Amino acid sequence: MNRYIKNEKMLSPEENLSLRKKKVAVVGCGGLGGHIIEQLARLGIGHITAIDGDVFDVSNLNRQLLSNVENIGQQKAIVAKEHIKKVNPEIILEAIPVFITDNNADEILKGHDVIVDALDSISARKIVRRAADRLNTPMVFGAIAGWYGQVATLFPGDKLFDIIYNTEENKGIEQELGNPSFTPALIASFEVAEVVKILTNKGNLLRNKMLSINTLENEYQVIEF
Repeated sequence: MNRYIKNEKMLSPEENLSLRKKKVAVVGCGGLGGHIIEQLARLGIGHITAIDGDVFDVSNLNRQLLSNVENIGQQKAIVAKEHIKKVNPEIILEAIPVFITDNNADEILKGHDVIVDALDSISARKIVRRAADRLNTPMVFGAIAGWYGQVATLFPGDKLFDIIYNTEENKGIEQELGNPSFTPALIASFEVAEVVKILTNKGNLLRNKMLSINTLENEYQVIEF
């Protein structure tokens, strides 16, 4: 199919076809999430669940792909669904316009092949991580702050997440360093690459290690734990 023909230089026809049968949950439809959802949809992931209880405001316009001056005040998850209809109507995008909680996480996230973290709240990220463990589902983690970003892949039972988030802090350092337009796009791309590697069972995953990026000094490190 011509829509996906450019994928076939990196994925086999069989691997491309297998993506149509996969189901990926993206928790958060903001800076990271908008780019992640867009990239997954263009790749042809068959079912994407977009989860976010927030609405767009003007402070999102500097970086959030799905935001524009006409949808301020609208639900991010619903906007994602309408946007993806124009990008790839062949896939299913299920919009769930609620915040993830300990009470609803298992019900929302069950049945997915991969869960992708696109959150800026550490407490919410911990909820997703606990649910991913209970559901025996791999999770791709990403975080941004100013010029910096982190990516890791977590399988059930892995301890890396507990090492990274071993405090009771709720907000990440992005509150101090800001959120530009380019860092979310960069980190989202690495997260999507991890998703594709999980779904196609190929490549070297960022498992039990974390990619740390400093775009200001052009430093890229893979830290093993």
